[in-house]
Amino acid sequence: MDADGTKNGYELTLTKMISEAVPVPVVASGGGGTPAHLASVLKEGKADAALIASMVHSGQYTVGSIKTELDKMGVPVRL
Repeated sequence: MDADGTKNGYELTLTKMISEAVPVPVVASGGGGTPAHLASVLKEGKADAALIASMVHSGQYTVGSIKTELDKMGVPVRL
């Protein structure tokens, strides 16, 4: 949460530690600014989902454009 609104990327190390330690889905929150940040937290951080509020509320991205970019990066998404 320390990175909330910064758009500088998610905390990958801590997210991965939590994802590997708990049996429930983990949602990354705070720091998403680009589709590449999402790909990193979903792949490297092993998050099951991630919040993208700052990305879409700013108007810089749409949900559709984010999904398209993630698909190009090999991240499974429902298009």
